[in-house]
Amino acid sequence: MKHFALLMLLSTGALAQEALTEEELFVAESAPGPAEAVTSFLEAAHEGDFARAAKWLSLEKLNPEVRAVEGPRLARRFMFLLDQFLTLDAAKLNASPGDTVVAAGELPLGRVRIPVQLSKQADGTWHFNSRTVKAIDPLFEENGSPLWELLPQWLIRRSLGPLGAWQWLGLLTMFVIGWALSRLSSAVLRPLLVKLTKLTANTWDDALVLRLVKPLRMFLFMVAMAVGTRALAFPMNAQSTVDDIVRAGLVAAMVWGLIVVGGLIAEALEEKASKDNDFRSARAVRTQVSVLRRVITAIVAVIGGALVLLQFPPVRHVGMSLLASAGVAGVVIGLAAQRTISNLLAGIQIGLTQPMRIGDTVIVENEWGWIEEITLTYVVVKVWDLRRVVLPISYFLEKPFQNWSRTSTEILGTAEVWADYRTDVDAVRAEVTRVVEAQRDTLWNGKVNSVQVTNLTDKAMLLRVLISADDSGKAFDLRCILRERVMKFLQQQQYGLPVLRAEVPLLQNGNGEPPTTRVQRDA
Repeated sequence: MKHFALLMLLSTGALAQEALTEEELFVAESAPGPAEAVTSFLEAAHEGDFARAAKWLSLEKLNPEVRAVEGPRLARRFMFLLDQFLTLDAAKLNASPGDTVVAAGELPLGRVRIPVQLSKQADGTWHFNSRTVKAIDPLFEENGSPLWELLPQWLIRRSLGPLGAWQWLGLLTMFVIGWALSRLSSAVLRPLLVKLTKLTANTWDDALVLRLVKPLRMFLFMVAMAVGTRALAFPMNAQSTVDDIVRAGLVAAMVWGLIVVGGLIAEALEEKASKDNDFRSARAVRTQVSVLRRVITAIVAVIGGALVLLQFPPVRHVGMSLLASAGVAGVVIGLAAQRTISNLLAGIQIGLTQPMRIGDTVIVENEWGWIEEITLTYVVVKVWDLRRVVLPISYFLEKPFQNWSRTSTEILGTAEVWADYRTDVDAVRAEVTRVVEAQRDTLWNGKVNSVQVTNLTDKAMLLRVLISADDSGKAFDLRCILRERVMKFLQQQQYGLPVLRAEVPLLQNGNGEPPTTRVQRDA
């Protein structure tokens, strides 16, 4: 309480910012460190004493009335974020002498990660700083669960393994709801599909609808689980495991459906062959269909099992081994066929994982271009000068490549210009701002615009102009414009472009001494 009272005095400006007295220095040295601060916060929060836990949050900017309400609420939410998404290592929280800020880790917020930091106060105590406190609500809105805030404290505090008791109950509830919704959906869809199949004369589609009910039910169940578990706000590791299981279930459902469709096609061919008057021909067809059915089913099952295993990182190597074993068949029919099968499998894997898509901007083999076409065996890259680079699809699994639009087409671009030391950098910034503002509706997206001195030599300084654009093509055009305009601007300045500086010794006069007067120098 003494430390907290001292902190409040500091935050209101009642205590002057002066050198610490001997007594204050002793208090600061004996104050708990960042590891103890985190431990104290979590202990108070887990006990349900959020008012006490809020004392470890930097809330100086809030008035006492608001702090009394907001402090416990923020502490409750912050406890959830730390428990679910951050593994704290107390050994890394020990501050060195002179440290004023210590990072405890990072929390995910969309595509970025927000640092969790503790700052040393004037009294020597450590609190979660104001930057971290301001991020609590956005972080909870992104990663939290609206159900969690409605639960009683006694249920929140209980945990079983990596999940809380409420999450286990929620998972069980989602399992039951997903199972019920999958059966209900299939029960609704089945009559509709049966009515549609009655419009056709053949019976093949009728059997297809009846046999696809179970794979469809499994598929819908996995979709329901994928959607429902998001509301439970699992920890990152647990959510990753659930996502792996859901993806594996979706793959298994699709493989199951493919096997069912293949079986129906085989049965239809066998039925058609049985109606043939030529008995020998019918037997030959039935034998061929039976063998092909078993071979195709085995191949689909092996590939499907491998794809299922690929969803789980601990056994991913087993899945890769199963996929690689598909090349054994290629040994029988020749090395060329093995290579073809390898490319086909690579195409299947790329189709599932999608490291690149049609239209993505990529750099492959030092060539900049766009993905124009993706097949099972090769990929066509359209280069900027309209040439086409054709690469085997296995290339994108075996070698690294740059994808500039994997998650977003937005990109940063730079334009570097050498300038004299006497160049007015602020004037260059103003000129760059004027240029990019003129391109706001066409090239510049209005997000990033800066000019920095990034290098110094004995002759000049390097100015780097950093801008942002909606895609790489616009960024390239804007970079070219900036180089031209900045160069033109520097040419118009008295001290703009870099010059070569040299020390030239003066000629000596007839006495062997350097000239001392202007007349002597002009002579």
